[in-house]
Amino acid sequence: MTAAEASIASAGAVHFLGRETAYWRLRIKGAALLMLTLGLYRFWFATDVRRFLWSNTEIAGDTLEYTGLATELLFGFLLAMAILVPLYTVFGIAALELTPRAPILIVAGLVTIALLGEFALYRARRYRLTRTVFRGVQFDQHGAAWRYAVYAVLWWSLAIVTLGLAYPWAQASLQRFKMAHTCFGDLEGSFAGKGASLFLRGLPIWLAVVGPIVFAFFALGALIDWNTLNTAVTQGDQATLAFIETSTGFRRGVGIAFLCVAIAALAAVLLYPLFQAVSLRWWISGLRFGDVAVTSRLKTGQVYRVYLRFFLYILLLMLVIAIAGSICLFIVSELVGPRHDSELAELLATIVTVGLYVMIALGASTVHQVVVTFSLWRLGLQSAELTGAEALNSVRAAGLPSSALGEGLADALGVGGI
Repeated sequence: MTAAEASIASAGAVHFLGRETAYWRLRIKGAALLMLTLGLYRFWFATDVRRFLWSNTEIAGDTLEYTGLATELLFGFLLAMAILVPLYTVFGIAALELTPRAPILIVAGLVTIALLGEFALYRARRYRLTRTVFRGVQFDQHGAAWRYAVYAVLWWSLAIVTLGLAYPWAQASLQRFKMAHTCFGDLEGSFAGKGASLFLRGLPIWLAVVGPIVFAFFALGALIDWNTLNTAVTQGDQATLAFIETSTGFRRGVGIAFLCVAIAALAAVLLYPLFQAVSLRWWISGLRFGDVAVTSRLKTGQVYRVYLRFFLYILLLMLVIAIAGSICLFIVSELVGPRHDSELAELLATIVTVGLYVMIALGASTVHQVVVTFSLWRLGLQSAELTGAEALNSVRAAGLPSSALGEGLADALGVGGI
C-alpha cells in the first residue's frame, strides 16, 4: 500500500482503543460505589463511563471528547423529580378514586408518561451530543422535543397494533427525524436507512417469533366452542370444570397454544442476536453528515458470540453468588442459631438475602454493560467505515450546550442510557 492509499484508508477508519479489562475495573468500582452510596454515585458513574467510551472512540485519526459534568446530571435529575413527583401524585390519587372517570384518567396518565419518556429520550440525546466534541467542534441537536414525542408515541402505538410489522418504518421515520435535526458544527446530518429494507431483513425473524403466537390464537378460536364455554362459566365452577374435562377441543386448543408460545419464546431467545445484528448494521449504514457516509461490515456471528459470552458469564455469576450466599447463611445459622437468638438470626438472614439480591442486580447489570453493551459499542465502531471523511476537515463550529433536564427526566423515568 502506498503512502497516499494509507492516508485515504486512515481518513475513513474508525477504531475503538479502550481495553475491556479497564472497562471491567471502571464498572466494578462504579457498582461498589453505587451500593455504598445507595445509588447517589450514578451521576458521577455515568460521567466516567461516557468519558471512557468517548475518549477511546477514534474517527479518522482523532478521538471524541465528552465535556459533560456529573453535577449537571444531578441538577437535571432533581429538576425532573420536582416535575414528576406532583404528576405521579395526581395520577395516583385519580387511579384510586372509584369513579367512572378513573379509567380515562389512568389512560391519560399512561399516555402522558409515554410522551414524557420520549421527550426525555430526545432531550437526553441533545444533552449528550452538545457535550460531545470532535476536533474542537461540538455536535448539536435542534428540533422540538414534544413534536418528536408525539411522533414516537403514535409510531410505537401503530407498531403494537400491527404486532411489530410497522416497527421498521417507525424506526426509519424516527431516525430520520433525529438525524435531520442533528449536526456536527455546520455539517448537517441525515439518515438514509429505509423502512422497507429493514422490514425485508427482519420478516423471517418476525414470522418465527410472532407467527406461532398468531397461529395459537387461530387454533384457540377454531378448536374451542366459545358459546358452550361462556354458558358453562355463567353456570358456575362445577359446570366450567366439567366442560374442561369433557371438551377435547378445549384441551387440544390449549395444548397447541402452549406449544406455540414455547416455540415463539425459544425463537425469540435464539434469534434476538440476529435481530440486534441486522438492526445495528442497518442503523450504522444509514448515518450521514453532509458528504460523510457510514457503512457497516458487522457480522452476525460476532453478535452471537457476544450473547453466548454473556450467557456464560451470567451462569458463572449465579454460581458464585449461590455459593457465597450459602456460606453466609450457614455462618449466620451456626453463629446465631435457634439456640441463641432466633429473632437476631432471622434478621441477619434477611440482611444477607437482601444483600444477595442487590449483588445479583448490580452484578448482572455490570456483566451486561461490559459483555454486551461495551462489546456491541466496540464491534459497531470497528465495523464502520467512512466515505467522504475529508469533509470533516472544513467543519466550522456552531450550536450551544443544552440543559440536563432531558437526562434527568430519562433517569427518573428509567429510560436513560449511555
